[in-house]
Amino acid sequence: MTKELRESLDSEEFLLPHRYYDADRSCRPQRRSGMSQYILRRQFIVSCAAFAVFAAVTLALFMLVKAPAQLRDLLAVSPVTNLEDAQSYVLGPPTQSFRDNLRNDTKYITSWLNAGWTNDVMTIGNLLYLALITERVPIIPRFIPSHIGPDALDIPFGHVFDVPRLSKTLGIPILEWDQVKDVQSTVVDELGCWAVWPVVSEEDAPPRGSPVVQNLKLDLSHTRVPAWVKLTQPGIPDKHASLWSLARLSFPEARAEALTQPPIPSPQNQVSLPPDDHLLCYDYLYYTAVASAWEWNWDYSPAWRFVGRHMHWNATLVKLAEEHARRAMKVPDNEPTPAYISIHIRHGDFRTYCNSIPEDQCFTPIPAIARRVAEVQQDLLDRKGIHVTQVIMTSDERDPNWWAEIAKLGWTWVDYAAERTVERYGKWYPLLIDAIIQSRGAGFVGTEYSTMTTVALRRVQDWSDGPVRVTRWGWPGADDH
Repeated sequence: MTKELRESLDSEEFLLPHRYYDADRSCRPQRRSGMSQYILRRQFIVSCAAFAVFAAVTLALFMLVKAPAQLRDLLAVSPVTNLEDAQSYVLGPPTQSFRDNLRNDTKYITSWLNAGWTNDVMTIGNLLYLALITERVPIIPRFIPSHIGPDALDIPFGHVFDVPRLSKTLGIPILEWDQVKDVQSTVVDELGCWAVWPVVSEEDAPPRGSPVVQNLKLDLSHTRVPAWVKLTQPGIPDKHASLWSLARLSFPEARAEALTQPPIPSPQNQVSLPPDDHLLCYDYLYYTAVASAWEWNWDYSPAWRFVGRHMHWNATLVKLAEEHARRAMKVPDNEPTPAYISIHIRHGDFRTYCNSIPEDQCFTPIPAIARRVAEVQQDLLDRKGIHVTQVIMTSDERDPNWWAEIAKLGWTWVDYAAERTVERYGKWYPLLIDAIIQSRGAGFVGTEYSTMTTVALRRVQDWSDGPVRVTRWGWPGADDH
């Protein structure tokens, strides 16, 4: 791997100087739940029950009216989250101004998304970890279609992940912005936030923007975090902030010490507000870690161990992905779904980083991918005594000749065009189904430097105790072994 390639990949679009995962996973410490005091005071405000039901119905109707018919049926199966459970942490149904719905005896935390979907999932994992260590109630934004297309709708976190299960496992309440502020609100809320990005980007950049902010009709006034939030020493080129240093800003003493710079006036109303203490917010939490940069690559990653691995899929989406996978493997309806090995090969935007190297020498050749699959098959046989022959490929490659070579190996894939997945469910669903299929493999083979691979790899290791491999690329013979 050339120095230039490593430097160019060091961005939120590509990410992660990757550790190679060729060994079985090691044992991990047991999870410790946080914020137990919230559980003890979880009380539903009876007088708001009727309003809560009305709000839930109104929100559901709004979502369903804008969705294709079959997607409306899909989303109607399960709600965004358990309203009764979350309702005790707001005053009632979603309000025009978010402040009118926050309890005075509860402190909250939030952040925004703007890094591509998988990276946004990791950002939310970091936000939830920060909520645990600051003992605040997180408010999760919708996913934005930054890598899907502007004509796709934002999608609630709870339509992708099982929020009640996650909340119960973490031992904390989890709110979504749809429960706090009316999605059709016309009120612009002013809010003071901490700006992390200008300090860690090393480019004197402005606070990190996000479509989430505009969608929520927020007018943000930012205050730069102090330099001590940086994870690495001065002079070391890295963009990460320390999660525990950011957590210090949640507490009075460190907050008072950090408020040494005047706030940046908000773009709409030109108000200058200090960071809000009731609703603590940060502009960008993707580049954050506890001990070292790119921490999600390592088995000790606190954000993964205490949060990420508990972010299980919405059961309705799992059912949809399972149906697609079974049809791809041509499994009859009366037979169980066989174990399979999932693959994620990323080419699309990585082509830029091949530079002058021909693609057939830059990317991992198919025979090398096949060797990695064979290694996983052997591991499954040796460790678990199962012979896995089904292999499902997921990739953004569009060359039909490449796919023809994949077919010659006897591997399969989901044909989203033939399934009419986009027409039936929406533009989000090929991406989501791919991610679920990857995560449910008995073993997994992925692509170096891709965060989609990183998270799928972690899920297969932790959820299925499955063997994993990462294919190397970037120069001729990169994955020779």
